[in-house]
Amino acid sequence: MKPPMIYLASASPRRRQILSQLGIAHEVLRVPAPEGEDEPQLPGEAADVYVRRTARDKAARAAAWLASDAARVQSPNTYPILAADTTVILDGLVLGKPVDHADAEHMLARLSGNTHFVHTAVVLAHQDRFFEAVSVTEVRFAALSRTDIQAYVETGEPMGKAGAYGIQGMAALFIAHISGSYTGVMGLPAFETGRLLQSVSCPPG
Repeated sequence: MKPPMIYLASASPRRRQILSQLGIAHEVLRVPAPEGEDEPQLPGEAADVYVRRTARDKAARAAAWLASDAARVQSPNTYPILAADTTVILDGLVLGKPVDHADAEHMLARLSGNTHFVHTAVVLAHQDRFFEAVSVTEVRFAALSRTDIQAYVETGEPMGKAGAYGIQGMAALFIAHISGSYTGVMGLPAFETGRLLQSVSCPPG
């Protein structure tokens, strides 16, 4: 059976890579970013609640943008919309994307020698309904020296990544143990994504 076409509400090359690996045809939606701080955590909001909310917000924003932009999209809302958000959580606190090299070094120093959790929430918007799933993966970092951290940050790889590292890149050298979804840490858990597509009668292959 030919895989379905979906809209991907993300410009992440890693998410595109995973969808292509699964044989899921997709088109990237470049939805205008909202004004103000990017994906702020609300006061008192738990980290696991935060990641679900931000993924839902992305899906809802993409659906609204499609519905209001019929001139650019020939068949708005014809295809399901897939959105995702990945959050690194250490001791119950969210480690977002570093703002600069110093921030990246600080995050990596906190992760060094410790176990953290990566939550990736996936939301599929289809026919005015939202379906969601969450992947939770335990990741343990080896102890890193200051030289290790500085050399890695200088590569530029930590920038733009939750927790200041990319498991699919050079940071793989730092990871002593992983329990859960490797693709979830990358940004799009393959298993959960496939199940969501099946839930709306869109089998991935």
